[in-house]
Amino acid sequence: MQFKTYAKTLAVALSLAVVAGCSSSGGTQEGNMDGTSGNMSGQGMTSGQGANGSQMNANQQRPSVDTIYFAFDSDEIRPEFESVLRGHAQYLMANPNVNVTLEGYADERGTREYNLGLGERRAQSVEQYLTVQGVSPSQISIVSYGEERPAVQGHTEEAYAKNRRVVFDYK
Repeated sequence: MQFKTYAKTLAVALSLAVVAGCSSSGGTQEGNMDGTSGNMSGQGMTSGQGANGSQMNANQQRPSVDTIYFAFDSDEIRPEFESVLRGHAQYLMANPNVNVTLEGYADERGTREYNLGLGERRAQSVEQYLTVQGVSPSQISIVSYGEERPAVQGHTEEAYAKNRRVVFDYK
């Protein structure tokens, strides 16, 4: 009688182990680097499917805008810069041998440590946007300068706005 109870318990435990082992990890939003699957909106990815590298290189120019700006104390990408980021994503996907460093900056308000963290979070936001679009993470590196190396000297809101940025530095 006790043997049947143990056998049933063992059967249930094995079934749960098999079900747990077969469950999906949930995947990521980054998708595959070959552009064949993932949760992509189709922007930038559909144009690359079926084309060889030379066709894409001929059609892709590096975007002329290399700087995007952020709101005060924010690492959210502003909607007006999404087209710029999509252009950089398409360029990087068309040129897999090209690497970029995302330089994050903050204005002078806040402590040095806080501004270094904010600059890093801004660069990471841009990195995440690019990788979701399909750019290989191996092409991207990040550096934060915080409030160092301001684009504009001054203590006005206009100067601060120009210093809250991420700059694309292509190698």
